[in-house]
Amino acid sequence: MQVAYLLASNDTVEREFSALESIPDNYPKYVVTMDEVDRSRNGIRHMNIRQFLLSEKIQ
Repeated sequence: MQVAYLLASNDTVEREFSALESIPDNYPKYVVTMDEVDRSRNGIRHMNIRQFLLSEKIQ
């Protein structure tokens, strides 16, 4: 799981997602931010912090 305030630039997006993309396993991976726009990619789920905190079950 990676946590960032906002994915405001392409550099930030690459930094947050590439760390998880380099892990060769099949466990769920998440990037949690304040962004409202879903930027999920390559099997890594991007979630808004409110959505994450209010979820009863993370899938």
